[in-house]
Amino acid sequence: MSERTFDDFDGFADNYRAIHSQNVQLSGADSYYFAEHKIVQLKNNENDGNIKMLDVGCGDGLTAIFVQKYFPAWSTTGIDVSAKSITAATNRNIANARFQLFDGLLIPYENGSFDVVFIAAVLHHIEFSLHQLLIKEMYRILKPGGRLYLFEHNPINPVTKYLVKTCVFDKEARLLSFSYTKRLLKTVNFASITRKFILFFPRKKIFAKLLPIEQQLSWLPFGGQYYYRCVK
Repeated sequence: MSERTFDDFDGFADNYRAIHSQNVQLSGADSYYFAEHKIVQLKNNENDGNIKMLDVGCGDGLTAIFVQKYFPAWSTTGIDVSAKSITAATNRNIANARFQLFDGLLIPYENGSFDVVFIAAVLHHIEFSLHQLLIKEMYRILKPGGRLYLFEHNPINPVTKYLVKTCVFDKEARLLSFSYTKRLLKTVNFASITRKFILFFPRKKIFAKLLPIEQQLSWLPFGGQYYYRCVK
């Protein structure tokens, strides 16, 4: 096992969004767009209501803003290993959201505490030998019938590979193939595991006209990212 466990984001907490937006400008969108796009995927599967969601690796808490926008009745808890990111998230003062530091492995909540667990672009910042433990923890804190949404970058996509390679806080990142991620998820007893690919085209110029067909391409393994929806 390498010395790496979790990538350190404390040094980027103050200007994470600006750095990320500059890095992805080739795509024609900014960091806020991609955060919202993931919650739109949840909107295609979930309804508003009395739902408790856990955001694992919540960073600066931006996801909770879009959860509030699309699911105003949900309550969000965000956890992260970066103390400075947790401070930034807390300072946003988002309604129905709270944030807590954790050790990156043992989720500090009881069994069956959450209806939805959300983890986006986090596992590639964690040593691979630790993935299974974290997956088991997310499964443990889900209620029966609860849903896990796991988003990751697709290493098959050349644009994704370039953006990761040129991003200052992705220097230590190791991307997860979608087949590896599925095998990882199958180590726990989910009742169902489904996968979709997203973000096929740049969000600008003539390519923007192609965005409506992305939903029909979700089976094609060349999108910039993929996500799994798993039901306990």
